Parts: sequence; C-alpha cells; structure tokens
Amino acid sequence: MAGHSKWANIQHRKGRQDEKRGKVWTRVIREIMVAARLGGGDLSINPRLRLAVEKAKAANLAADTVKRNIEKATGTLEGVHYEEIRYEGYGIGGAAIIVDTMTDNKVRTVAEVRHAFSKHGGNMGTAGSVAFQFKHCGQLVFAPGTDEEKLMDAALELGAEDVITDDDGAIEVLTAYPDFEAVKNALDKAGFKPEVAEITMRAENTVELTGDDAARMQKLLDVLEDLDDVQAVFHNAQINAQINAQIDGAAL
Repeated sequence: MAGHSKWANIQHRKGRQDEKRGKVWTRVIREIMVAARLGGGDLSINPRLRLAVEKAKAANLAADTVKRNIEKATGTLEGVHYEEIRYEGYGIGGAAIIVDTMTDNKVRTVAEVRHAFSKHGGNMGTAGSVAFQFKHCGQLVFAPGTDEEKLMDAALELGAEDVITDDDGAIEVLTAYPDFEAVKNALDKAGFKPEVAEITMRAENTVELTGDDAARMQKLLDVLEDLDDVQAVFHNAQINAQINAQIDGAAL
C-alpha cells in the first residue's frame, strides 16, 4: 500500500527535538510519571512504562533520574501530580489537530493552547471534534532504503495490521495498540530497526497544504509543540518538505 511522504516531516520533528534536548527530557519524565502512577512501577507488567523508559534511554536520560521519577509517581517519594488532558482543534485550511498535554495546572495549559491556536490562524474545538479522523495505533517508521518485501513479509507474519510505503521510500508498519510492543520487539530481533517507534494518533486522511498555508500551518504546529505542557501534537496536514527546509533555515 502506498502512502504520502512523511520522512521529511519526521526528520524535521527529530531535528527540533535534538535542538531542545531539555524539553525532550521533560516530556519523557512526565510520561514516565503518569505511566507509573496509572500502571505501577513494575516494568514487567506495565507496557506503557516500558515504552516510556525506552524513550528515556534513547534521549540519554540518566537511569537514576528515571528511577527517582518512578518512585515519585508511585508514592515512594513526594512528587508533582500530572494530569493528562487532550485538546482538539483546526489549523490552516481546516486541517485537524490533536494536542496531548500533561499538566499540574489545567487553567494555565488550556489558556496557552487556546492562545497558540488563535494567534496563529487556528481554532480550538470541543472534545471529540476531530479525534474521529485519527486512529489510535502503534507506528514503526523505517528509513528509505529498507528492504520493503522482507519487512512486509516479516511484519505481517508477526501480527502487524498494515505496511505502507510512503512516496519518499520510508516504510510505515502499523499495529493495533495492544500488539505494538510485541511486533516492535520481534522486528527488532529480525534485524529491522525503526527510526520512529511510538503509540500515535494517525490521521485516516490528509489535507495537502502548499505555499503560505503550509508555512503558516508548520508555524502553528511548532508553537504548539514548544508549549511547556505539551507532550505530543498530531495532525492530518501534508506539508511540503521545502517548507520544513525553509523554516529550519530561517531558524539558523
């Protein structure tokens, strides 16, 4: 199955994360704390916590920091209580946006998210206004050049729901949410190393944006992602790779 080009957008996102390592650590720590609070501190029985700890290792977060925040979340140490809140809205050209946050101050967070939407050409919607346009699933993205036939055979045999080759050669393996970890680990053992491995809200359909609309949409997404309480931003906009390059160049 063929899909749209996502590789440039993924590289753009990773580049921004690399530039703001402290922000990445903050997000990972919050995810660890919420996962441990909801499912307990035992990694063997808490898959969400296992995934969060994997992200922490990938971000070079110290093991002592990981352990301390698990202890805070499970009551061993005193810590801050974070709450998960999802906001939904529309961006440029009616593109759908989901903003997942973790916050200890709901009033502050909703004000910041609403301000970002309104200042940069978007509109904040109500709960459920755009979520129906996305699928909650596991997503593994492999770099262009990966052996498509071998990966497809392995992934489908191991329980993946779909394998999609994007226009730029990147390959997406999609799984049901409960199967994500098992498929990821099995593909890893088979020698397939994903560039991105995450539980995501994947858009069922995309809205193509070009020119000024694409640049405005990318600006809105970047502003939302830069908010302190934001963990992840999902959208259905297909943004031209040249726009990301222009934005990245302007930031230098």
